[in-house]
Amino acid sequence: MFKWIMLIMIVVPAIEIWGLLTVGSWIGGLPTFLLILLTGFAGALLAKKEASRVWRDASRQMSAGQVPGQSILDGLCIFAGGLLLLTPGFFTDLLGFLLVVPFSRIFFRHGLMLWLSKRIASGNIRFFRR
Repeated sequence: MFKWIMLIMIVVPAIEIWGLLTVGSWIGGLPTFLLILLTGFAGALLAKKEASRVWRDASRQMSAGQVPGQSILDGLCIFAGGLLLLTPGFFTDLLGFLLVVPFSRIFFRHGLMLWLSKRIASGNIRFFRR
């Protein structure tokens, strides 16, 4: 696991720097900078809007006595997407938007559910109740 984290921490910034330099050479430094600011602000607003919608859905489900499992997974995707949108770079922004936008978040939520199901079935994740 540690090797994967180190690999991500080295490869992702290198790809982002390459992308920023490439786009900067195409459209110039100032427009690139302004584009990064625009995607950051737009992404933060979109993440906030989606997070409040998911929070309302989870509250509605809990008040009806249901477990808000899907809303929790949506919230995790939105949180991760919001963090990616706040980091400067075009590739992380693209992944962040995909995690925040509802129609593409479905695929990430499904993958997260499959991953969690496998971990629970193998005994790597345990739940304790008091």
